[in-house]
Amino acid sequence: MAAEIAEQPAAARRTLDHLLPERARLRELADGRRRVLLVARGSSDNAAIYGRYLLEVVAGVPAGLAAPSVATHYRARLDLSDTVVVSVSQSGSTTEIVETQEWARSCGAATVGVTNVAGSPLASSADVALVTQAGPELAVPATKTYLTQLVALGVLVDALSGSTLADDLHRVPDAVEGLLAADVAAASEALAGADRVVVSGRGLLLGTALETALKMEETCLRPVRGYSYADLRHGPISVVSDGLLAVLVGAAHGPLAEPMADLVGDLQGRGARVLGIGGTAAFAERCDLHLAGSDLPETVEPIASIVPAQVMIEQMALRMGLDPDNPRGLNKVTQTEFSERNN
Repeated sequence: MAAEIAEQPAAARRTLDHLLPERARLRELADGRRRVLLVARGSSDNAAIYGRYLLEVVAGVPAGLAAPSVATHYRARLDLSDTVVVSVSQSGSTTEIVETQEWARSCGAATVGVTNVAGSPLASSADVALVTQAGPELAVPATKTYLTQLVALGVLVDALSGSTLADDLHRVPDAVEGLLAADVAAASEALAGADRVVVSGRGLLLGTALETALKMEETCLRPVRGYSYADLRHGPISVVSDGLLAVLVGAAHGPLAEPMADLVGDLQGRGARVLGIGGTAAFAERCDLHLAGSDLPETVEPIASIVPAQVMIEQMALRMGLDPDNPRGLNKVTQTEFSERNN
């Protein structure tokens, strides 16, 4: 896991070089179609959440997350003739995701497959395949495949928006490299000793927060709840009390940066300790513990923001006497009912 985290700057550069030339094909595919649906599970679903926000905020394209069971179990027939369906699977062999992509095409959709495996069923059957260049991933927890999925979705949005997002994407590998040496000792020690943990983020960084929670569960075998800022502010905030460690993923820029800083004091007032990742200077100052993020624009910041969390979680597992590469009870292939799938 540690070695694959360290490979991410090079993986991001390779993925950008490989996928940016696909923008013309993506624009042609999407011509005349008004919306995008994203299909994914697990870590890939957290990547899709980032893609959904980015599509609407940057490209102005209505986007949503599809429920694969609508296709695979309910077998509903939808008119998707105005839709681009983007299916995200690291292996490209997730049966449920491949079947959903085939269903979407039968409903009239144009299809894009995001996967790390060229020649996989997902890549082979998509109208356009965005094959990330992470290289083989041996550790069970997804790190470099997840980050390169975010890069691929950034390329898709750049193609559909006609924006200058590509200029910011080119800054990502260097930013990722700068975060690899984060001092996570105090943060990983605090997490290893915490009785209860929640993770929260907002907007473009929501997917990063949910991925942080998922990685903590997978790698450290602890139940961790991931919440959007808005959801946490409602009913769940009543569970915040002494002994809880709240991990907040903040943005350094954008309209949601200040509200995350305000949340710190609210949680502390209820007895929680707060571990912040990224965010503004005010956010960092208010947190009990803090890991620096990047100074990238908010639109691409989530790609780099997962890195200090990955490093922290790998060290947390070691402090708990666990093997972060092979968490107990997990492997690269899990089961969705009777069908095998990879995230």
